[in-house]
Amino acid sequence: MVNNIESTVVSTRIRLARNLADYPFPARLKDAAQAKEIVAAVNTAASRLGSFKLYWMGEISEGVAQAICDDHLISAELVANRAYGAALIDEHQEEDGPRGKFSIMINEEDHLREQYILRGLNLPLAYRKISAVDDELSRTLRFAYDAQWGYLTACPTNLGTGMRASVMLFLPGLTRLNKMERLIREISRYGHTVRGVYGEGSDAEGYMYQVSNEVTLGVDEDYILTEVRRAVLEIVNLEAQARKAFLEDADMRDTCCRAYGVLASCYKIPYAEFIQYVSDVKLGVALGFLQMDCFSALDDLIESVRPANIGLRFDGVSDAARRDVLRAAECRAAMAAVHIAESR
Repeated sequence: MVNNIESTVVSTRIRLARNLADYPFPARLKDAAQAKEIVAAVNTAASRLGSFKLYWMGEISEGVAQAICDDHLISAELVANRAYGAALIDEHQEEDGPRGKFSIMINEEDHLREQYILRGLNLPLAYRKISAVDDELSRTLRFAYDAQWGYLTACPTNLGTGMRASVMLFLPGLTRLNKMERLIREISRYGHTVRGVYGEGSDAEGYMYQVSNEVTLGVDEDYILTEVRRAVLEIVNLEAQARKAFLEDADMRDTCCRAYGVLASCYKIPYAEFIQYVSDVKLGVALGFLQMDCFSALDDLIESVRPANIGLRFDGVSDAARRDVLRAAECRAAMAAVHIAESR
């Protein structure tokens, strides 16, 4: 069995909301020239940082936009802003470094949404990475800041630090035992929130949820990082306790092993069906019913076979039936690294 943190924590993200002092917030930004000035200023400032690539929402295809959105590098709200929206993305991987991704959304709810995402639980590292980017941008960009209120943001809930620290969690045990509603109520009492896989208003696809801070005003970044980590570790422990109920459950073992069998032998599979089966395989590995050397390879599989990513990887294939066949081939290849464990 993989350890509790590895089998529960999928990824860490730190996001900073910033606005430029000399321009209206995006909701009041009606001048196309000003919108382009903002994008140009941010692009110039970011060019000193490395290999950021600029994407104008009005110029990229729907497939590219959806793929970037599926990877959590931009939001659906930014995709919808075809007139003024843009993004800077740097997926450069450091040698022997974390598997991290930088992105800067421009003219979404705020002028800038800077973020860094990496696999596993490492809030301090994610903060150091994006803080370095923020410091460099602030050398030439004048951010809207008030001595009393901190960074000024479009939504009052982001005032102060402007920082959201979030962790993506895989919670099949708490979900199957119908304990998520209580968890969501309890965690809100401590200034945190639980959302679906794509943030506010989204569903918990494949038992995955985001846990993040709600309080940004009147606290500093270290406090936020500490408290989010504390909440995440408590949820990891609760999930581990919930999973114990399934260890001697023959029906659960059968569910996980059948899911593995489907993915190991299917010829075509729609994404909605795939996500349920791969989630049961992940649970099976976490419980020790199934075995594999690299648990995170299943999260890699999920990313790679989303509809938009399949389309981009295979010469823009748009036919859903063809994507289902290609997805099945990817599943069969991935399941070669999984095998059924001996029953006790």
